[in-house]
Amino acid sequence: MPTLILVRHGRSTANTAGLLAGWTPGVTLDERGTDQAATLPGRLDGVPLATVVSSPLERCRQTVAPLLAARPGLTLHTDERVGEAHYGEWTGRKLSELNQEPLMAAVQQHPSAVAFPGGESMRAMATRAAEAVREWNARVADEHGADATYLVCSHGDIIKALVADALGLHLDLFQRVSVEPCSVTVIRYTPVRPFLVRLGDTGDFASLVPREDAEHAEHAEHAEHAEDPVADTGGADGTATVGGGAGAP
Repeated sequence: MPTLILVRHGRSTANTAGLLAGWTPGVTLDERGTDQAATLPGRLDGVPLATVVSSPLERCRQTVAPLLAARPGLTLHTDERVGEAHYGEWTGRKLSELNQEPLMAAVQQHPSAVAFPGGESMRAMATRAAEAVREWNARVADEHGADATYLVCSHGDIIKALVADALGLHLDLFQRVSVEPCSVTVIRYTPVRPFLVRLGDTGDFASLVPREDAEHAEHAEHAEHAEDPVADTGGADGTATVGGGAGAP
C-alpha cells in the first residue's frame, strides 16, 4: 500500500491575525508562509511522488505551488474531504475570544462530542478525512503501484485526526499531536497496519531552545517571528485551540 506524505499549509494571514479561518475565502499565505512553501521542493528532493492532493482552500494550493512548479509532470487533485473543518458560527472569530467559550473546554478534552455551532462535528471531520485517504490509497496503488508515495496538503486538525487514526488513538487524544505550519508528516500504510514514519517534521528545532536563550536570539535577529499571536505549538499554557490544527496558529 502507498506511503502518504501529509503537509500542513504554510503560515497564513489568519494565523498571524489570530483568527479561526475555516473556509473563509481569501485567506492566503503570509510572507513567512510563502518562504516556508518555497523550501518544500528542496525538502522533498529525491522523494518520488505519484501525485499531489490538496484541500481546495487557497493557502494549501499556494503551499504546493512551488513543488508543482519544480515538478512539471506532477498532477494536482483537489479534494474537499481534506479541507478544513467547517467551524460554522466560529468561522472568522478571534481565537482569543473563542478561548472563553464554554465549548472550547470540550474541544480540548472531549472533541469526539463536539459539533461546532452551525458547522460540522469533529467526528464527521475525522471520518471524511480518513475515508478520503483510504480511497486515495487504493487509487494511487491501482494507478502507480503498491510502493508509490503521494502527498496531501491539508490543515492541522485534519492531519492530527489522520495521525490519530493511523496510531489507533481515540479522537479525544488527538489534541496531544502537534503539527506546525508547513510541517511534514509521513504515514506508511501496509495490509497489516499503518506506520507513523515522521510527525510534524519542519527541520527547525527553535521551539526546543530554552526560553532565555530564545529571547536573547530573538533580540539579535530580525523580529519576523514575533508576529505570531501564539506559539506554533499552542497557547502559553500548553493547550491547543481550534483552527490551524486545533492548536498551532
